[in-house]
Parts: sequence; C-alpha cells; structure tokens
Amino acid sequence: MSKAQTSPLAHPLTLPCGVTLKNRIAKSAMSDSLGDGAGNPTDDQIRLYERWAKGGLALSIIGEVQGSPHFAEKPGNLILDGHSDRGLFERLAKAGATGNAQLWLQLGHAGAMADAPISTPKGPSTLDLPGLTCGALSLDEIRALPSEFARTASLAKQHEFGGVEIHAAHGFLLNQFLSPLFNRRQDAYGGSLQNRMRLLLEVIAAVRKAVGPAFPVGIKLNATDQLEGGFSEAESIEVIAALDQLKIDLIDISGGTYFPGAASSSDRSGSGPYFLDFAGLARTKTDIPLMVTGGFKTRAQAEDAIIKGKADLIGLARALVVDPELPSFWMSGQRDEPQFPRFKSPPEGGVTAWYTMQITQHAKGDAAPASNDLEAVIAEYEGRDAARRQIWTSTPRQRPPT
Repeated sequence: MSKAQTSPLAHPLTLPCGVTLKNRIAKSAMSDSLGDGAGNPTDDQIRLYERWAKGGLALSIIGEVQGSPHFAEKPGNLILDGHSDRGLFERLAKAGATGNAQLWLQLGHAGAMADAPISTPKGPSTLDLPGLTCGALSLDEIRALPSEFARTASLAKQHEFGGVEIHAAHGFLLNQFLSPLFNRRQDAYGGSLQNRMRLLLEVIAAVRKAVGPAFPVGIKLNATDQLEGGFSEAESIEVIAALDQLKIDLIDISGGTYFPGAASSSDRSGSGPYFLDFAGLARTKTDIPLMVTGGFKTRAQAEDAIIKGKADLIGLARALVVDPELPSFWMSGQRDEPQFPRFKSPPEGGVTAWYTMQITQHAKGDAAPASNDLEAVIAEYEGRDAARRQIWTSTPRQRPPT
C-alpha cells in the first residue's frame, strides 16, 4: 500500500458544519502583504494561492482581511466591504479552490497594532508604551464590531470563499480584549475573563448568524501570549471550554504576539511543534476539530500529532513558503522535511522580511532572495510598504478618520 493511502495526513476531515477537507494539511494565515494598496487582490496574490492549492493542501487561510480600511495591520492587507472589487475577490476565491482545496479568509482587525501611518490605532484601552501608543475604543465602537465582522463574513460567502477564520491571536484586536496587558477596561468588556471574552463570543455569534449553519467558521486562538501578565494557557483553556458551546468548526491553536519587542513563536529555536501539549489539554475541553500551527518541521511530527489525536489538522506556514508543494510530497512519502534557510545573527525583522519577500517571489515565479543579504531584503520589504501606504492614503475611502 502506498504512503499516500496510509498516511494519516491523507485522511479527509469532516467539519461540524458538514464541509469535508480533503486531507489534514493547511496553510495557516500569514500576512502575505500582496494586496494592491487599495485593499484589493493582485494577480500575484491570485497566482500564489493557486500555486499553494496545486501543492496538495486541503486548506489555505489568507491573513488579516479587513472589514474596514481604518485598522489595518499592513498597507498590503485586503479590505472586503461594499467598495471592494468583487471580480478580483472572486478570482482569488476560485484560484484558491483549485484541486478541491479550500480558501478561507481570516477576518482581522489590528486594533492597537494598526499601522499608524494609515490608521489611528485604538484598542481596548489607552496605552502609551515604548513602540506602542493607542487610544481606547468607545463602547459604541465596540458594540459595532460584531456587525462589522458579520458583514465581512457574509461577503466572503457571497464571493464564494470556502469559509472564514476569526482572528483572536497574535496580539490583534480580539486577542487584545482577552489579554489583561491590553485590556484595562472597567466596563462589561474588561476585568474578569468572562468580560474579556465577551466581544469574541459576540463576534462569533454574529458571524454564524450571518453565514448560516453550513458555512465553515473557524477561530485562531493563542495558547498563550508568551508575555508576563498576558493571556495565559489557563485562561485560553477556559475560553476553549466556552467555545465548545458555540457552533465553531475549527479552533486554530497558535501563540505569541507581535507586541513590540516580543519574540514571535516562529522565531523560536527547537525541533518540535510548539503547542501540541496545550492542544492535548484543549482536547479534554472540546470536540471541535483542532488545528495546531507552529514548529512542524518533519512529516513524522505531523503524522504523530494526528495519530495521537492532539491535532486534527496540521497548520504550516514557513514550511510552505520554502516548499509550496510539500503537502503532495509528504502524503506520497517522497520528502521528510523542507529545507529551511539558516540565518546567522539576523537583524531585527530580517527573518520575517525574508519570508514575506519569498512569498512574493513564489507569486511571481522568481528565485528566492539571497539569504545572506537580509539588510537588502528588509529595505525592499519596507520600500514596498511605503509605496503601498501612499496608495492607501490617496484612496478616499481609506484615509484615516479624524
């Protein structure tokens, strides 16, 4: 019997809503930064998600799609609202579904982490910290958020995407509400964990009502923020127990935050997956399928996680940047691990810039950027952001509100 027939990675997964994923490999959301600066997909981005789909994965999740232009993480983010180019979004949805793959949109709001040159950052509470300054959302602004997420999800369904993932990880807005470091509110949305998770639960309920019972709705949740005094594993387990009472199709477990100066999970050293032990704890609290993202470097690690029941779906990010066809090779037994570049004493932000620009190279069909010249890669990455900021702020609907 061939590896493709026997590998647990090749087994389909049926979600609670009834949709079946063809295997157990997903591309987790990354900020590919390939939007055109006006919030619409580009030809490069459409080619990229088609290439990943052809590589054999079951699911791709496209990172940080905004419901409005006012709290974007990057000027390359997509915006899906009533002003979006429907034709381009539908082309993207079709390309990402090549070969019976699924393409989901990750519904995002950067909140306090919004890109200051193109927004007015606001989070749960006013903060004035080194590298991070933001205002506080008003109660009316908070109460409007579930409807905004729901509108974006409804448009994703209309434009024929396969599903949506609500982003509540990595220091973005819904994670900020969960975290006592960001959330110092004294009202119904702050204080106790029950209050801090209130907005997340309201968003999930609004999204589900908007898309109906048969459309996949996932959530990305931190196991921990990896910050002292932040959102902890014990709190995350309590949130998962609450999610178990809702109509969620997938819990994507990750961790870490883009809080200034904090190390991201993807910059960890080590040879194994980061959050499998936590996923084992989560499994005792929910029967919702679990996707575990972060640190999978070999086929054996991925298969073992499925066999032991700690994960139902394996989330890959950087592995699919260096090897877009990896799912097909893993399921056929032709490859054991991708070849990651090695960086000696990289400058701050250099590794992230390299991977982001490598995504761009795949989209264009070009060769990889030189791994020994990260300063040049950073300059190219920052230059592209600067050019897209000019487009963003010159587009009337995208100017920061006063």
